[in-house]
Amino acid sequence: MDPSTMSIDYVPIPLWVWIAAALPWLVLGMTAFNVMAWPRGRRDGRMPGRVSVLIPARDEAERIEACVRGALANAPDEVIVYDDGSADATAEIVARIAAEDARVRLLRGGPLPAGWVGKPHACHHLANAAAGDVLVYMDADTMAEPECLARMGSLFARMRADVVTAGTRQVTGTFAERLIIPLLHLTYLAWLPLPLVWRSRDPRFLVANGQLLAVRRAAYDAAGGWSAVRAEVVDDMAFCRRVKETGGRVVFADGHRMARCRMYRGGGEVVRGFSKNLYEGVGGKPLALMGFALVYAVMFVLPYALFWTGILVLSEDISAPEWADHIAGIGLLGIAANVLLRLLLAIRFRQPLEGVILHPLAVLGLMGIAVNSARWSGRGEIRWRGRTYAGRAARVAEGPRSD
Repeated sequence: MDPSTMSIDYVPIPLWVWIAAALPWLVLGMTAFNVMAWPRGRRDGRMPGRVSVLIPARDEAERIEACVRGALANAPDEVIVYDDGSADATAEIVARIAAEDARVRLLRGGPLPAGWVGKPHACHHLANAAAGDVLVYMDADTMAEPECLARMGSLFARMRADVVTAGTRQVTGTFAERLIIPLLHLTYLAWLPLPLVWRSRDPRFLVANGQLLAVRRAAYDAAGGWSAVRAEVVDDMAFCRRVKETGGRVVFADGHRMARCRMYRGGGEVVRGFSKNLYEGVGGKPLALMGFALVYAVMFVLPYALFWTGILVLSEDISAPEWADHIAGIGLLGIAANVLLRLLLAIRFRQPLEGVILHPLAVLGLMGIAVNSARWSGRGEIRWRGRTYAGRAARVAEGPRSD
């Protein structure tokens, strides 16, 4: 046959299929950029003035001693723990440490007033009791590394920060923790060029983590303190947004060498913990939740669906468009981007390697939790640590209710 007379049939592939393959690579590129741009601080830094480490705690007997001693290892001027009505031995453990070290103080909390969420209320009282020029908030399940305050202090100086908050190293145990918790770093790094957080004055450009958050006293006062965000469940983002709105600069740092945290223990805590704040964290509106679900589905689930659909078309006599036998390869391109993305995060942040393989399962699990979070909010049943909160719009009027 004369090659010049041969023809090759061109089967056009719909544009949406190519877009579905390309978008995960954009997410990979954004994440890689942010991993390189994420400031870590220097281990030889110093905090600007006196330092108060402030720890809100409620039923944290298993973890509070490690948290307090980790803070003390950083040589702060004081460590204050607010015991928010714990039913376990949290207060007794802190009192024992306070008897050994005069820098440690215990505040015993009272009833939660209407219109307040528990953590902002605890943080408010801690700030009122603190004498520091810098207030360093640390969750009770977080343990500071010996260079934590030095690294944060270097960022205050070098980046002229008013707030330094950091994504800590996440410690996981059970399968549910290992599946879902690593998605936090995906949330931090995949969607926004991180330099915009500290270079832009726009409060919409923001990432924050309340597990480790330090604020200059002057910026704290200018923002109105925690009372300005008293009704917020997602209090870290709300507070940092308030700081930016009042002219302050927020720096979001790589806290991998600053502190480590085991947020939740077991599948039940994972579901309850994320259900508490995920819906409000994405905007607290049904359309916002739908947008969240759509983006995650297109980026992290659709490539796998395309690949297996293409395999099915190729292996079975199924009536399908002529281009359908190409989608296995298109889906494989998207899968490759997802695998590289999760490998990057797993290697850089010591995440469980099974997350690389089970990535779409993790995303589907997170989407299910998001739906549950919306259900909690819609019913006014946002539950955490023995308290139940109404939906955001009603919290100022109703306040929390006891379970």
